[in-house]
Amino acid sequence: MRPYHSLRFKVALVFSALTILLLVSQALGVKTLVEIQEEKFITALIADDMASLIQSYRMDPTLVPPFDRQLGGRVSQEGRTHITLPASVKDLQNGIHEIRLSGQEIHVAIASFDQARVYRVYDFSTYEKHFKKTINALMAGTGLFALLTIWLAFGLSGILVRQVAGLARQVKAARLGASTPLNPGKYDEAEVADLVDAFNDYHHRMGQMIQREKEFTSNVSHEFRTPLTSIKTSCELLAQNAAMDTKSAARLRQIDRAVDHMIELINILLLLAREESSANVGPISLIGAIKDALDPFADRLTTRGITLSIDIESGLRVEVNRSALAIVLSNLIDNAVRHTVCGRISFSYVDSCLRIVDTGCGISQHDLAHVFERFYQARLTPEAGRTFGIGLAIVKKISDRYQWSIEIDSTPGKGTCVSLRVPQAPR
Repeated sequence: MRPYHSLRFKVALVFSALTILLLVSQALGVKTLVEIQEEKFITALIADDMASLIQSYRMDPTLVPPFDRQLGGRVSQEGRTHITLPASVKDLQNGIHEIRLSGQEIHVAIASFDQARVYRVYDFSTYEKHFKKTINALMAGTGLFALLTIWLAFGLSGILVRQVAGLARQVKAARLGASTPLNPGKYDEAEVADLVDAFNDYHHRMGQMIQREKEFTSNVSHEFRTPLTSIKTSCELLAQNAAMDTKSAARLRQIDRAVDHMIELINILLLLAREESSANVGPISLIGAIKDALDPFADRLTTRGITLSIDIESGLRVEVNRSALAIVLSNLIDNAVRHTVCGRISFSYVDSCLRIVDTGCGISQHDLAHVFERFYQARLTPEAGRTFGIGLAIVKKISDRYQWSIEIDSTPGKGTCVSLRVPQAPR
């Protein structure tokens, strides 16, 4: 089954992702802009200081620092801390440069003065440390605000989808065929109100369709019951004829049982159509149900040379709908008889599981995967005859309705085993 994701989660995720992306972009942009402005500020500050320094040297030569032979110029320190410049500095052009000494960034301004060069050293490390702390605080604040955004996004998404969630709860609570439609006036969002109207229209049409189906099923059931009742009444009247020979009486009883079976079939199909899965469930004798289901197949079992084996306790009772189990057993026995010649059909009940095993031609693995599909017909064998492909589909539908699990295991050429799990009645 495909996994579903919450609409609220998706809205919150998109909102959070977009907001966090904007926050991070803004923070990085601010950081880059501030760093650029910082460099511009330091450069302008150094340029003004150098211009003032050179002017002071011209006005008062006593302020000129001593000559450094290694650098071939005069070195001036801006701060109190003395910093020794490397010899490579003399290869730099006049201007402002940023160099790294012992992991520390310093700025060096170089200018010409009286046939020599002046090297002015600036140490802004303290300032830059404070600046980095400020930037780090800004980024940490952005991270905290991003977390707050996730919380706010989840809350806001709940507000945005609350009407959709409310509609979903109403739809779940609505019963098919209920006369009261959903009220679109409860929703002030146009899209949700349109969805309510569409659902009400669909719900109404589905209710009408199911009602027509129920009426059709009821009418067909009534039309079937009328001739079946006439046949059964005729059988009862004929059974009172003392002049009837034994063979005719046996045939009459067979007709009477077939009529009863048809009536039960109609009743269970009505139950399935009306969704009345729990109706008429009670304890019944399992052996009795099997023998009743086998009775219409007595002649075919003899003709095809099939022997029976029922390994079930005589007093065992199961908690089922009698008519539903009768239809299931009838279809399963019919399949077993049609595919078995001069073989054996056995019945057993172990751990709440009824097993019907035959020694017939078996079912291929390809066909086994489709046996419960409506109108699916496996490759025919001469002894099986032609079918409509709905018997096992009915068996599966009944089993699902009454929560009986059913499994079929088969080996071509060896036979088939049907396992039907039906609950045992309390002793």
